[in-house]
Amino acid sequence: MAAKVYAFANQKGGVGKTTTAVNLAACLAEAGERALVIDLDPQANASSGLGVKATTTSSYDLLDGAPIAELAQPTAFENLFLIPSKPELAGAAVELSRLEDGERYLAESLANVEGYDFVLLDCPPSLGPLTVNALAASDRVVVPVQAEYYALEGLAQLMQSINLVKTRLNPRLVVGGVLITMSDARTNLSADVEREVRRHFGNLVFDTVVPRSVRVAEAPSHGVPITYYDRASRGAEAYWKVAMELVERR
Repeated sequence: MAAKVYAFANQKGGVGKTTTAVNLAACLAEAGERALVIDLDPQANASSGLGVKATTTSSYDLLDGAPIAELAQPTAFENLFLIPSKPELAGAAVELSRLEDGERYLAESLANVEGYDFVLLDCPPSLGPLTVNALAASDRVVVPVQAEYYALEGLAQLMQSINLVKTRLNPRLVVGGVLITMSDARTNLSADVEREVRRHFGNLVFDTVVPRSVRVAEAPSHGVPITYYDRASRGAEAYWKVAMELVERR
């Protein structure tokens, strides 16, 4: 079975996008799936979250046509591989916007990717050229949504952008799920946001809600996913459940 390529995208920052990509990849890998994370954010948070900070090659080289086999490096976690980012990737966004057919560079690099069950693309918090490239290369897009009011405002715009990419660049692209993150069960606001998201997007919304968790926030500073940092935490339990839902939706 060919690898399924998932983009994790939301133009709003701070919604748990990178956290979700890293932790789902870790859960899938621990379950025996070969998972590849491609860090497309110049901030390189997915890279540092998997314990990789200094690198010579990066996802910049992938956009330049270098083969995945030369760029993917093993992490400290079995079955989990990474093509890291570095700050120079910010320049690629400018370059891609100037190139003819610049939205398809990543799609060409990821065509017929072999050796992995899941490829997870961590996108920057924008709808710029890097995110468009990711959407053009993906089978599915997962949209993390923070359980706060402002998170709802950009969701309609994001869905329009996804539909535009589907129409113009990638007919196979579908929304693989909307994931509610950083939910605080003690507040009415989180409940209200969840209710609105489920009302608008129905079955697209994952059954599992990721709670707000100090332990989840702490894990990246140690360079490990939450399942390795604190397996018994509510955050680890939630991401395991989301990973299983993702597999079922495959």
